[in-house]
Amino acid sequence: MSESETLDRIDLRILQALQSDGRLSNLKLAETVALSPTATLARTQRLQREGYILGYEARLNPIKLGRGMLVFVEVLLDRTTPNVFQAFKAAVQVHGEILECHMVAGGFDYLLKTRTAHMAAYRDFAGRVLWQLPGVRETRTYAVMEEVKDTHQLPL
Repeated sequence: MSESETLDRIDLRILQALQSDGRLSNLKLAETVALSPTATLARTQRLQREGYILGYEARLNPIKLGRGMLVFVEVLLDRTTPNVFQAFKAAVQVHGEILECHMVAGGFDYLLKTRTAHMAAYRDFAGRVLWQLPGVRETRTYAVMEEVKDTHQLPL
C-alpha cells in the first residue's frame, strides 16, 4: 500500500489547497475543505508531523534578484567510491548558486540545477566552484533558453 492510500479525500484537498497557496489561513482552508477550523488545524498538523508537508516558502523572482540565468549541469566523477560521493555531496551544500543536486542513473553521476546572473557569472562560477568540486572529472552544461514550465506542485 502506498502512502497516498492512507490519505483520505479531505487530506488530499488540504494538501492541494496548501500547495496552491501556502499562505491560506486556517479559517480559509477550513472553508475550502468544508471542515471546522479545529478539525482542519488538527489534520494540517498531522500532515506536517507525518512528513507530507515539508515546509512553507515564498517563491522569489530570480530575474528581479539578479539570478536570471538557469543552467543544468551533468557531472561525471572520476571515481564512484563512497568517500568521493560523500565529499561531493558535502561540497555542493555550501554553494548557493547550486539550487538542486540529484544523483542519477545513466551516463553521468549528478545533475545540478544552478542560477547565476548571466553567462559571464556562470563562467566564473564554473571555474571557481564547479570544476573544483571533489572528484569532478567532466561536466556538460545546458543553459536554459526558455523556462516552459516551472512548478513544484505534485499531482494529487
